[in-house]
Amino acid sequence: MRLAVALSGGADSVALLRILAERRAELGLVLHAAHLHHGLRGAEADADLEFCHALAAKLGLLLHEARVDTATEAAADPKSGKPAETIEEAARRLRYQWFWQLMGSGEIDVIATAHTLDDQAETVLAKFLRGAWTEGLSGIHPKLEKPEGSIVRPLLAATHCEIEAYLRELGQDWREDTSNRNLTFTRNRIRHELLPLLESWNPQLRGHMAQMAALARGEEAWWQAELVRLAPQLLLPGRPVRGGGRAAGSGLDSGLAIEVSRLGALAPAMQRRLIRYAADRFGTALDFSATEAVRALALDGRAGQKLALPHGLRAERTARELRLSIGHSLASKGHGPEAAPVYVVAIPGEMDAPAFGIRLRIEVAASAPPSGISNGHGSKAKTGTLRNWKPGDRVRLRYSGGPRKVKEVLERMRVTGTDRALWPVLEIDGTIAWMRGVELEPHPEFFISADFSCGENPKTHSSSTA
Repeated sequence: MRLAVALSGGADSVALLRILAERRAELGLVLHAAHLHHGLRGAEADADLEFCHALAAKLGLLLHEARVDTATEAAADPKSGKPAETIEEAARRLRYQWFWQLMGSGEIDVIATAHTLDDQAETVLAKFLRGAWTEGLSGIHPKLEKPEGSIVRPLLAATHCEIEAYLRELGQDWREDTSNRNLTFTRNRIRHELLPLLESWNPQLRGHMAQMAALARGEEAWWQAELVRLAPQLLLPGRPVRGGGRAAGSGLDSGLAIEVSRLGALAPAMQRRLIRYAADRFGTALDFSATEAVRALALDGRAGQKLALPHGLRAERTARELRLSIGHSLASKGHGPEAAPVYVVAIPGEMDAPAFGIRLRIEVAASAPPSGISNGHGSKAKTGTLRNWKPGDRVRLRYSGGPRKVKEVLERMRVTGTDRALWPVLEIDGTIAWMRGVELEPHPEFFISADFSCGENPKTHSSSTA
């Protein structure tokens, strides 16, 4: 096996190279080293490269090397629509891109990285802080496989302290990356601030995090196998046609559907997995709030209700089905208020509504009485409906004596033209609980806020008292 160690010059990768160099004959390895210069840290990074050259030569190994401009790669590219990345994200993407290219060239079969138990704990904690699903909590996997080759992590059970002790016994030096002390990077703050704080509560925390990752990987493997088995039985391509059967169309162009009755018969855990599995077929990863909103639309929604989701994905409730398809907001294309989508918002929850250019957040008030809000164990979830205003809608303004027509409120606000044609309101339990630009009587159960910095419709980005 032609195996290359991803060699940065740091203690972990140097230790892995030395361990495998000692055992290469026993393991039948043709050992190489691979170093990627990220174009950061100037002379310090150049010195890292020279160190790696010297170590590879000392061990009689071939060193593969490449250079990238991480800072430039991290910047947004308006022409291609590429969003900006953090330096950490861009560096990782470029590093793995080069690994797969190196193996795809046929020079290397496998690349070994020197991730440790400490790295695993930091990764799981970072994923937890971002609200990851089970697959995120699975952390760093011992092995990644693609047609080009495999990436393996032989040191995941070893701690950084053990590795440094091993190198000192050998009399082997290593390089220190000064950027690892820069607390502007999230991982460094977790490593130097958060983990030590948590370990003051439980010194075994790193080991527990690694155990959690192992459990999550097992859970995720089981779920994936179960979804592969069940999804073909439950996900229906295309639209139903009169007389039976379905018009499947071409690929995913005509969408995917799930019968509402069959979805409702599943356990909530399987409902969430199936919805996310279906969205993934369109290349969209749904977060918890979006998944719950789709689930609420399917189980509690009415025929004709629609939901806009990330990356152009749309959910629609019909009399019998929940349908997912790729589409774009008609309202943002000038088709009038009747074309504006209806968004179902989970309570509590957060929802992007690009047709209105807002991100709406609903939180439960501390003084709220018990209600039908989901407790996470399958009970019925309360939802709100974010939609365009329509004639006949009434709102109760704060400090006013009685309900007022939305039409009259907009006239008093001097909202005219296209702005008036597309003006969002939030309906909860048949009552308008929020309206853009005005202060309504506070809802007794919920606190509602809106961020007017997102979406497709620039005309809805003006200032508001909401």
